[in-house]
Amino acid sequence: MTLSRRTLLASAASALALATAPSFAQDSFPNKPVRIIVPFSAGGIVDSIARAIADKLSARYPQPVIVENKTGAGGSIGTDFVAKSNPDGYTLLLVSPGYAVIPSLQKNVTWNPVRDFRSVAGIGVVPNVIVVHPSVAANTLPELIDLAKKSSAPVTYATAGIGTSNHLAGELLAQEAGIKLTHVPYKGQPDALNDLLAGRVSMMPLTAALAMQHVKAGKLRALAVTTAKHASAAPDLPTVAEAAKLPNYDVGTWFGLVAPAKVPEPVMRKLSADVAAVLATPDMKAKFEGMGMEFAPQSGADFDALVSSEFTRWGRVIKQAGIEPQ
Repeated sequence: MTLSRRTLLASAASALALATAPSFAQDSFPNKPVRIIVPFSAGGIVDSIARAIADKLSARYPQPVIVENKTGAGGSIGTDFVAKSNPDGYTLLLVSPGYAVIPSLQKNVTWNPVRDFRSVAGIGVVPNVIVVHPSVAANTLPELIDLAKKSSAPVTYATAGIGTSNHLAGELLAQEAGIKLTHVPYKGQPDALNDLLAGRVSMMPLTAALAMQHVKAGKLRALAVTTAKHASAAPDLPTVAEAAKLPNYDVGTWFGLVAPAKVPEPVMRKLSADVAAVLATPDMKAKFEGMGMEFAPQSGADFDALVSSEFTRWGRVIKQAGIEPQ
């Protein structure tokens, strides 16, 4: 059987179109504005990180990169919005630990961080420092643990709310050390910190840079850093793992950029490469470290692995703590 010249040309054109389609999709992206959804209010650290990245990407792209704040339900509303958005790479999400925790804490959450998203990049982590009011009879973390075991009065810890990184830090400490700590949640870090400074609660896992300001002023006492690595804001302070000999203890407020799971591979590659290039600029490092972050960019694959691990770990911790989804 012989093929006509027209048929051969048509077949060749089709093959060429198929071969070049992914490259074209990558090369033409973006051809409209890109949105980074922040699931919290403007002005916080998540919002600030998103705007810094958006500004840099806008300078690289022929289209603007816009930050939109979609708040509510501890971040779940904005996350749900991105999960249900068109998976074309034009709607991204700036995430923090609640992204891996909310499905275990809230009823009727339809999205899953492992199933419904792919990571563009990890950005870094903000460590917490366990601080106590000076009236608490503990100068070290082992002394605080001993106090919690022996005292008839409860050792209380303040947090910015249920499911926040300082709540998880306190709950994991209680489980790993085998002690009872009484959780006192507030509607945000400022209220929690005010009561700690007033001595109305015993302790708080507080962001390192802010914690050390109050420690240096003599208003609080620092016991340990919650992350596995030492904090730049408190380089001489031991980690919880070191101080209390709890090798599995590692809690920090991490940040990353993610996209819906079904974004085409060529677009994901371009997004990942462009964000990596943006994060590699010296002024971004200085900007994020100025926010108290331990700046440590990760590939999308590495951040996916972190999210999967955190999703499993905190689901187990929450279940063991008997915290019922609300």
